[in-house]
Amino acid sequence: MTDLANLHDAVPLAGTGVRVAAALHANLTAPALVAHSLRKNEGRLSADGALIVRTGVHTGRSAGDKFVVDEPSTTGSVWWGKVNQRLPESSFAMLKGRVQAYLQGRELFTQDVYAGADPANRISIRLVTTGAWHAMFARNMFIRPPAEDLAGFVPDYVILHAPDFEADPAIDGVKSSSAVVLSFAEKMIVIAGTQYAGEIKKSIFTVMNWILPERGVLPMHCSANIGPQEDAALFFGLSGTGKTTLSSDPARRLIGDDEHGWGPEGVFNFEGGCYAKVIDLSQKNEPEIWAASHRFGTVLENVVADPQGRLDLTDQTYTENTRACYPVEFIPNVELSGRGGTPKNVIMLTADAFGVLPPISRLNPAQAMYHFLSGYTARVAGTEKGLGSEPQATFSTCFGSPFLPRHPQVYGKLLQAFIARTGASCWLVNTGWTGGAYGVGKRMSITHTRALLRAALAGELDNVEYRTDPFFGLQIPLHVNNMPDEVLDPRTAWADPAAYDLAAKGLVQRFVDNFSTFADLVDEDVKAAAIRAAA
Repeated sequence: MTDLANLHDAVPLAGTGVRVAAALHANLTAPALVAHSLRKNEGRLSADGALIVRTGVHTGRSAGDKFVVDEPSTTGSVWWGKVNQRLPESSFAMLKGRVQAYLQGRELFTQDVYAGADPANRISIRLVTTGAWHAMFARNMFIRPPAEDLAGFVPDYVILHAPDFEADPAIDGVKSSSAVVLSFAEKMIVIAGTQYAGEIKKSIFTVMNWILPERGVLPMHCSANIGPQEDAALFFGLSGTGKTTLSSDPARRLIGDDEHGWGPEGVFNFEGGCYAKVIDLSQKNEPEIWAASHRFGTVLENVVADPQGRLDLTDQTYTENTRACYPVEFIPNVELSGRGGTPKNVIMLTADAFGVLPPISRLNPAQAMYHFLSGYTARVAGTEKGLGSEPQATFSTCFGSPFLPRHPQVYGKLLQAFIARTGASCWLVNTGWTGGAYGVGKRMSITHTRALLRAALAGELDNVEYRTDPFFGLQIPLHVNNMPDEVLDPRTAWADPAAYDLAAKGLVQRFVDNFSTFADLVDEDVKAAAIRAAA
């Protein structure tokens, strides 16, 4: 490289520890990145112009390969354990240095982006990667700065992204050839050995979960939208619960589909794009996401297409976790500011594959805290390798335990304070099975779920009559306009009520066992609201 080339590389690579690139593509737009991706044979175009890519053996996050660097300035505040595995500073120095050396002199793509639509709670990110499509993913997924901000852009956090670099456990102190390592002291993230782009997105979510609580802002794994009366609503939920689908409502403006903050001024999106699951996506039931998945500028991960590029969204050949990544403005009814006021409603979504939870129930503040800390859903065969024919209960505290660098009670206390301060209404919504468990019952009608949600958000359920469920203590409405009463009662939907009772008792015990892991850390009112097994 000539001195002129070094000078040219200096600004886009500043802060990365990489000084020279064989070719450097800084802050390219989507058309240019698509062109480079096709030139590099990273993917191909669908019939509608979306970029289709494969992520190889990693079709989801490598949770066992995520590490946090154990540093004196942060070690006392990190929630150490399976989620946040310790990596010594010496090991991080080795891995970082080897990845920087690997990137040195290669063709590189950089993107300078923001996380956080609220300028007071925003971080600047610089991604350097060998993948044109990964750069496009980041450009779609995060907030794109205006052109005038790029000239003097200084990153708060740097991501070194080397998907083809294989880590060495014997040298780097990690567990496999893949590694996702966060250093809060150095403000750097190293991602190696995995093509799955979700690692880029979720590593920054982890950073926001680290930074914001100290500012009195609650970071949340939720979607958010705004109604005609400027009433914001939050939708908590794990993958597969309908978080993206239900918040993309033609009658309400979408703020964002996955990651938000709740501060004194209201709610704000962390991102500038959506990352929607598209397996079995229906044009009829999910027209906005379907349309966004069939256009130029979208990245499709592991989606199957025929030789002419026509998509088959039902095909799970590569994974059930097929994804579409697109800018949020691809959704027609969107709040482009990424901000909303104080949430009026908080919805917690679960896909109960045991078929025993009601389609909607009202939660008091203590119950809301309990279900937030529980973070329940259930996985079924086909969604993950190794699952048998029976549903598997999953509890992910705060609906996002893999992304929490601090102890769950930090986030729980913030939610509790905001609900108490604002008087937000809280709801538990089951988008899973009814009339029986997975394999016997049927999936909850999305038409019914949308109708119940709209009734709750419109205030139509504020003054209806409720009954208390005997197993979970939930408040279930007896009647909702234009909704069959039997839909509201999960027990009557089962052909055998005794079988329902047995399944309900089994799920109660799962809640009890999970709650025992953090019961000593919560207030007495939350303990009193906890689900209990019969004596």
